[in-house]
Amino acid sequence: NMDSTLHYIHNDSDLSTNSSFSPEEERKSKVQDVVPQALLDQYLSMTDPSRAQTVDNEIAKHCAYSLPGVALTLGRQNWHCLKDTYETLASDMQWKVRRTLAFSIHELAVILGDQLTAGDLVPVFNGFLKDLDEVRIGVLKHLHDFLKLLHLDKRREYLYQLQEFLVTDNSRNWRFRAELAEQLILLLDLYSARDIYDYLRPIAFSLCADKVSSVRWISYKLVSEMVKKLYMASTSTFVVDLMNELVEKFCRCRKWSGRQTFVFICQTISEDDCLPMDQFS
Repeated sequence: NMDSTLHYIHNDSDLSTNSSFSPEEERKSKVQDVVPQALLDQYLSMTDPSRAQTVDNEIAKHCAYSLPGVALTLGRQNWHCLKDTYETLASDMQWKVRRTLAFSIHELAVILGDQLTAGDLVPVFNGFLKDLDEVRIGVLKHLHDFLKLLHLDKRREYLYQLQEFLVTDNSRNWRFRAELAEQLILLLDLYSARDIYDYLRPIAFSLCADKVSSVRWISYKLVSEMVKKLYMASTSTFVVDLMNELVEKFCRCRKWSGRQTFVFICQTISEDDCLPMDQFS
């Protein structure tokens, strides 16, 4: 004799404009008909602080790890059942819990679709961008995967924040900057030639002068791909300006390391056929 409320199906028309639900409405907002309700209730209770003391002190982390799977099982039409739990986990005091969510937020975005992502995940994503490096690396590793799911105008808002990834809690954390260079190569496909020139170019040049050789080598590839992308764009002035700046900034650099960087960039551009030889000359 299943409770009839198990078959309650929540749709957009049921959403109250008032944020203060009555206990009955609160209970109904967590009801679905995909899995046994008792099982879902047990899962949602994993964020209860008392559970950490009585069951497992990492129970919230386990809850965060499983959340994309639970969301996929319930479907986006039942996201209302998980939304509060997700927000609770996203503001958990333990960085390991937030880190777990940061590494999977791009997967959740695919499950929820663009509307729910824009409304419910983007604010959480923005919070993770300002978090500890251990959390930020989660969103950085999948930055392209997440941003490609957003509408163009929303995606452009993040151009202003990419510069912030150059600043880390520990300057020795070179892998953070290497990952940024890798992601920027992927991000070239998401932005226009002007956006690449105005926002990504300064970051790429900064990474080319990094103290760690592993970061610099990835950055040479980034600059060569940037040259290729700008050359293929209809507005050719950007690629000419970029090449002139490469000559000015690196070829004529007073330090030998800057001149060496220029040679390596030229090597990468040549090997990857980023430019016709007359342009290269």
